Amino acid sequence: MAAKPSIPKGTRDFSPAEMAKRNYIFDTIRNVFYLYGFQQIETPSMENLSTLMGKYGEEGDKLLFKIQNSGDYFSGLTDEELLSRNAAKLASKFCEKGLRYDLTVPFARYVVMHRDEITFPFKRFQIQPVWRADRPQKGRYREFYQCDADVVGSNSLLNEVELVQMIDTVFRKFGIRVAIKINNRKILTGIAEIIGEADKIVDITVAIDKLDKIGLENVNAELASKGIPQEAIDKLQPIISLSGTNAEKLETLKTVLSASEIGLKGVEESEFILNCVKHLGVESTIELDLTLARGLNYYTGAIFEVKALDVQIGSISGGGRYDNLTGVFGMDGMSGVGISFGADRIYDVLNQLDLYPKETAAGTRLLFVNFGEKEAEFVLPILSGVRKAGIRAEIYPDAVKMKKQMSYANDKAIPFVAIVGEEEMKAGQINLKNMLTGEQRLVSPEELADIVKG
Repeated sequence: MAAKPSIPKGTRDFSPAEMAKRNYIFDTIRNVFYLYGFQQIETPSMENLSTLMGKYGEEGDKLLFKIQNSGDYFSGLTDEELLSRNAAKLASKFCEKGLRYDLTVPFARYVVMHRDEITFPFKRFQIQPVWRADRPQKGRYREFYQCDADVVGSNSLLNEVELVQMIDTVFRKFGIRVAIKINNRKILTGIAEIIGEADKIVDITVAIDKLDKIGLENVNAELASKGIPQEAIDKLQPIISLSGTNAEKLETLKTVLSASEIGLKGVEESEFILNCVKHLGVESTIELDLTLARGLNYYTGAIFEVKALDVQIGSISGGGRYDNLTGVFGMDGMSGVGISFGADRIYDVLNQLDLYPKETAAGTRLLFVNFGEKEAEFVLPILSGVRKAGIRAEIYPDAVKMKKQMSYANDKAIPFVAIVGEEEMKAGQINLKNMLTGEQRLVSPEELADIVKG
């Protein structure tokens, strides 16, 4: 007996019902992107390895899926190289391409390649899958979708304000209550400066970013393990534990960071964003969170993270300002700001809260029973008219037993079945059955569409 087929670990099949839900998520996010003036682009699934390598750090490079060259990829390799069994070195010889790891590096490559065709500021979005050769586990896949929106070629903080509005709009449409957490890379740099540990900025922020997960005591222990003196850790305590309204936190920070020019700049930027958002009808909770760090080496200004309030799950959206998106490709000074929505986590939240609209899973609305060639010939023009009216409809392709056709309608949750036999053909009518109530009645072809729509 043939072995049962399988799919690679860390990948998934999606059923029609699951695809309906996923498309609801993608369509909702896409429509909000369009609403705010973003334009869609797509980049290839594979990029040259020279584009991808060295952009994600040593660990990221290991997680790249590399694509073997076609043809005789051993040609040009010496016996010594083959016998060395050095996987990394051999891969560099016969793999020139790889699957994209994220959408940001391909976007940077796109901007540099097409800079003469692009109108700046460039507001782009992408909704595409990415691949990582990670160890599969619950909630972590080797193939997953990212939904990114970025504005490049503008330093204006109005872009950040609009991103906050966009996040709020997306989650209002989903019916998910969220908290939008905001911080600024410059504030974090200023904090490291005033406690006298500017060179330890990454260690400090990586540690305090874990405050929610491991607690203050463990954060302090991690800071000490990184060689940060107790005096500096003590200075950090009131900043980490800062509470009150956003306005109160900002006022405290102005005093605490008074000796740090870059820190005060971060406070000023955060104050501008928060003050603007206050007057724009944003319904989500907005919180200035000094423990929020995100990829410190990447972001240079405002940073965002979104948490669902009614479900225990990691962040479901995030992003921030970066000052040199295209510098890795030799085009310096291209500032940008962007966000990414976690489609897979949003899917889980909507499932747990049962927030999918009923029409999300709507498939075929009307099935025509097939009694044979004559009946099918009579029905086909009516079926065509119903479809022109925008109703999802189909005819059972084979003239099999009525029971089998009705079971098909039940299994697909089709709400209406049209039965046309000899008597109905003579009368020029359709026997329409409501599968939810069991009610049957004769209707004219002209009435059919309105009844099914209603």
